[in-house]
This record gives sequence, structure tokens and C-alpha cells, in this order.
Amino acid sequence: MGSVKDLEVLVPPEGDVTGTGRFRFSDRYSVFDWGEMPDLIPDKGASIALLSAYFFEKLEDSGMKTHYLGLVEDGGAKPLAELKGPSTTMEIRLLRVLKPEFADGAYDYSCYEGEKGNFLIPLEIIYRNSLPEGSSVFRRLSSGEVRPEDFGLDRMPVPGEELEEPILDVSTKLEVTDRYISWEEARRIAGLSEAEIEDIKGVALTVNRMITDEFSRIGLKNEDGKIELGFDPERRLMLVDVLGTLDECRFTYRGIPVSKEIARIYYRNTAWYGAVEEAKAADRMRWKELVREAPEPLPPRLRTLISQVYASCTNEITGREWFREIPPVEEILGEVKEFLSGRTAVA
Repeated sequence: MGSVKDLEVLVPPEGDVTGTGRFRFSDRYSVFDWGEMPDLIPDKGASIALLSAYFFEKLEDSGMKTHYLGLVEDGGAKPLAELKGPSTTMEIRLLRVLKPEFADGAYDYSCYEGEKGNFLIPLEIIYRNSLPEGSSVFRRLSSGEVRPEDFGLDRMPVPGEELEEPILDVSTKLEVTDRYISWEEARRIAGLSEAEIEDIKGVALTVNRMITDEFSRIGLKNEDGKIELGFDPERRLMLVDVLGTLDECRFTYRGIPVSKEIARIYYRNTAWYGAVEEAKAADRMRWKELVREAPEPLPPRLRTLISQVYASCTNEITGREWFREIPPVEEILGEVKEFLSGRTAVA
């Protein structure tokens, strides 16, 4: 079981043959790598499934390979156009997951050496169109972990800055606590060639442009997001996991967050968040064991607003009323702004 979705393996992948599986999207949510939070966000699972399916289908139409096979209804996988109602289950091709071993304080990625294909690439690729307040880039810059020139910048950026060109970032995918790494380390640990690194960057930029264009239609700005990739049996890149959703991307509307960043902002003003940050600084491997605080459920009204944001964005992007009697996203976000402003003032 994952933090927000479960995987059912129908046919396991073996050798150079892909398998078949199903993602079952739940209404669970996770922030700050905590895992399952104490309450649920209604309709979130179906919203994520529908929106990701929409982008997978558009990418497939453009010639890009993905693991998407359809959304499940009446026992079978169907394209969006054939669904009678919302679905929370996505059928996918499965790739092998080669897990690096942890020993002597480091991860050993030698399992990727000599592998041709049919496996998940152990990286998350992050694109950034701007650097909103709260972006991890500022923490890493202030600590000296990275420099502006590492992102192709000629000066220190400021919160809220829009970038002339997107910048790409990369992190590990299969470690207990994933970490940002350089592109050279990414190439080395995943057994990639220089050409494959450039191809991965090209895919990320293409996905970014599509998501940016689609959300701009409904007045939202695509600040940043992530994708995951694998190699098919012929070692061709394949988009996997989920993309283009309010969990994988950070959108804003006139500065108002339109993603699970809404929940992050709320929890940043709690004692639990302070305990999480302190524990991560003390031990990045076992930090969760050190946290004595427990997160409280979201306030009921904020939970409803977040649910409506997910549902409304899915309705508006796909052009279909999957969720009825949901206000326009702009209207919902006005109340979100008021709620979070009041919370900040109190905190």
C-alpha cells in the first residue's frame, strides 16, 4: 500500500516482459513525506485518476510511450471517452522495480549495471517554471547544497520569481528519504548514457509544456511538477506512475496555491510540522521514529474546500462534469485564500 494509492498486480513483470497492474486511487493524502494522514479528502482519488488519464491519453496521442492502459469500469479498462462515470482504478503496464541495497551508510545501485530494459528508472524528474515561496530550491541554496549556476541562473533567485526558461531537477526515487542529486550522479546510479539523460530532459520539458498549456486555459499557472520514467523491454523511455495532477504538480491562481500545497500551508503552522523538521535534521533515515507529535485532521471546512479544488480542476481540464454541483475553481480559491490568510494571522 502506498501513501495515496494501492497497487494490485495482475500479471507480474518478468525478464523482458512487462506485467499488468492496477492503481487504486484512494482519498488519502500525504504531506512532508509523512505517509497517510489522519483523515480523507472526498473525491480526491477519482479526481487524480481522471486527470492523470486525461494527460496520459494526450501524451499517447502525441506519440509518447506511457504505461497507461485505461480506467477500469465494469471490470475492463476503458478510455476516458467511454466511461459512464468517475473511476478510481487505472490499469497499467508494470515494469520491474530493482531496489538498491543500503549498507555501510550508502545505497548500492549496482543492480542497474548491465540491465537492458523493462525496469523503473530510480529517479524523479522535477521541472520548475518558477520558484514560489516554499520551493525546496531556496533551502538548498541557503545551505550551500547547490549554487544558482547549477540551475543555469546567473544570480540568487527570489521567492515568487518566474523563470525565463524552465529548470530541471532530479532526485532519487527508491531511498527511504529521497534526496536531490546532480545529473551526473543520476546518470551514474541509474546506469544511463549521456544521450539518455538528454532524452529524459526532453521528455520532462515536453510534459511540462503540455500541462502548462492545459492549465493556462482555466487561468492557472503551472509552477512546478514531477514525472517518473522507466525503460520498456526495448529500452525505450516510458512515462509511468501519475502526472499532471494536483498531487504531482504545484499550480497557483493569482498567488493562491491550487494543489496539496494548501494542506502543506495549513500544517506548517502546527507543532507537528516543527517536530518533523527537527527529526529530519537529526536523522534523515529514521526521522519518523523520532517524531513524538501526531498530525491532527484538517479543519472540516478546509477539507471540503480542498476536495472541491481537486474536483473542479478535473471537471474544467477534461471538459466534462464528472463531479456535480462543484463551484468554479476561481470561486473556491477565494474562500481558500480567506481561510489560509486567517490561519496565518492567528499563527
